[in-house]
Amino acid sequence: MKGLIGKKVGMTQLYDDKGVLTPVTVVQAGPCVVVDVKNVERDGYSAVLFGFGSRKAKNAGKAVAGQAAKAGAKTAPAIMKEFRITDDSKFEIGAEIGAGIFEEGEYLDVTGVTKGRGYQGVMVRFHFKGGRDGHGGGWHRKPGSIGCRESPGNIIKGKKMPGQHGSVKRTVQNLRIVKVDAAENLIFVSGAIPGPNGGTVLVRKAIKK
Repeated sequence: MKGLIGKKVGMTQLYDDKGVLTPVTVVQAGPCVVVDVKNVERDGYSAVLFGFGSRKAKNAGKAVAGQAAKAGAKTAPAIMKEFRITDDSKFEIGAEIGAGIFEEGEYLDVTGVTKGRGYQGVMVRFHFKGGRDGHGGGWHRKPGSIGCRESPGNIIKGKKMPGQHGSVKRTVQNLRIVKVDAAENLIFVSGAIPGPNGGTVLVRKAIKK
């Protein structure tokens, strides 16, 4: 599967030849270093291990440092991710892969970690309506009844309750590539993607297109 590790740069807007405005998210896709290539004969499946970014030598474990040295990288990558592929002969260890593998008009699935919102109540977390403000209402922002009385006598697992909101992995599917800047390794995709500016994202070819 065609894919890269990238970083969310931010949002902007682009005009096409007909003057139609499209809101886009700018993603720095790569350059990713090929750290390792898996094949069917040795590993039982075909995949490529990409490395993105860099980290200080003191922050890299022996395994990561060893893989980086094997690939000929100057520094250990900050993030490594494996992508399944069908043909492992197309990749060589140590090669750099950039945004040029994608083309304008293609569709992508982008995975990222959403912004963390901290501990939130049910009105923010699940969009509950809340209680009435007048006529004796005494539970303005509370969830209401959560118990089941005598049977089963406990709160059912999965009940919508206050708690941690955000900071979860999410994938947005079928985002169209509006523009590709291969020289700067930038991809402009239509719409929004999860996470803050500077957050790490995984960019892959859409599986439903």
